[in-house]
Amino acid sequence: MNHSATAVWRGSLNEGIGRLTTPTGLSPDSAYSYRSRFEGAPGTNPEELIAAAHVGCFALALTDVLSEAGFPSESIKVTADVTLENVLIKGWTFTGSTLVLVGRVPEIAHEKYIQPAATKANGPVSRVLNLNISLDASLL
Repeated sequence: MNHSATAVWRGSLNEGIGRLTTPTGLSPDSAYSYRSRFEGAPGTNPEELIAAAHVGCFALALTDVLSEAGFPSESIKVTADVTLENVLIKGWTFTGSTLVLVGRVPEIAHEKYIQPAATKANGPVSRVLNLNISLDASLL
């Protein structure tokens, strides 16, 4: 499986603006900028998109594990708080993602619900937050 997104940036870092698009229209021409990333201005930012990917993947994975154990969920709500910090020597770095999980799973004991939820580091997006990155770059 391959999925894609496109970013187009125009202008300087501090004054420029970018547009993010995805083929599915999830992010239809969404604006992002230095100000939306670091100063709370309107628009999206990479951290928000990482958080969305993280909770989406986690909710799917947890739902699957619970269903396989015989406990189909009525609803799973996951919220992520992704932390970006300016770390000495490394620069801007993702340092954490705090997940808050609220689920409605009939007939499951708390310990049976918590056990699969504790595997939060085993999903594809959770793993990608700690992987080595390769790059294929070209210039026009």
